[in-house]
Amino acid sequence: MRIAVAASPSVAIPTLEAISSSKHDLVRIFSQPDRPAGRGRILEATKVSQWAIANNIELFRPERAQELAPLISDIDCLVTIGYGLLIPENVLTIPRYGFLNIHFSILPRWRGAAPVQRAIEAQDSFSGITVFKLERGMDTGPYYVMSRFALDADITSDELLDELSALAPEALMESLDLIEEGRKPTPQNENEATRAFKLTREEGRVDFSQSAEIVSAKIRAFTSNPGAWITFRGSVMKITIDSISATVLPPGELRKVDGELLIGTATRAISIGTLTPSGKSSLSASAWLNGARLIDGESCE
Repeated sequence: MRIAVAASPSVAIPTLEAISSSKHDLVRIFSQPDRPAGRGRILEATKVSQWAIANNIELFRPERAQELAPLISDIDCLVTIGYGLLIPENVLTIPRYGFLNIHFSILPRWRGAAPVQRAIEAQDSFSGITVFKLERGMDTGPYYVMSRFALDADITSDELLDELSALAPEALMESLDLIEEGRKPTPQNENEATRAFKLTREEGRVDFSQSAEIVSAKIRAFTSNPGAWITFRGSVMKITIDSISATVLPPGELRKVDGELLIGTATRAISIGTLTPSGKSSLSASAWLNGARLIDGESCE
């Protein structure tokens, strides 16, 4: 098949590499336009754009999805992975076999923008990959392949994204084979649908009045963007978690115990991995403790 890919994040790169080394022809890549990034606000290409340039694949960076229309009439199938633009209905039917989307959940659970983070936050026992045919609704199309991945109790969103991006190529190749065989996709079960709403910064504020398990899940889900955060001595700090401790402390209280920085929850305390004060570099908990000079009974908000 003649394949095009519309994608932006680095998690798409394993799939791009798989297509380019397969029997299929990766003829074109679409990605988001370059955007200002960093403190210097210098224009920066997406990871997918950088890959396309490095591998001499034809690259387009349209501002609007409607601009895809004249560029995909010779395409058999267009694969999207975190592209970031809503594809108009009239564009979806242009490729011979339409559009496929690689979604990082087992649909219909966690339809939407943040399936990986919401699965961890909800303490799901599994996540996975769904390759489905794009249609008008949000992640509602019939699917070709689902591939499950069991979630460890300490996995972070960054780690899960890496794991799922490694699963995606095989799931896509199997889906393309099914399409070539003339197989029809399977409708999703609408009764099991849930939404994975985009994360907000305010949601990242940690509520230590909840159990250690809920607090741990929130922190791991929001690592690293937008980040889980606390307020301590009037300043905002992002935090990561190392583990759940056996120690019990009042909710929100910080204490150094055997060289670890612990913060109390409604059940057991959590051991902090790193802290990032606003506008500063990340510090290990031990390095932060050296300069913090904690006072007995101090708490965060």
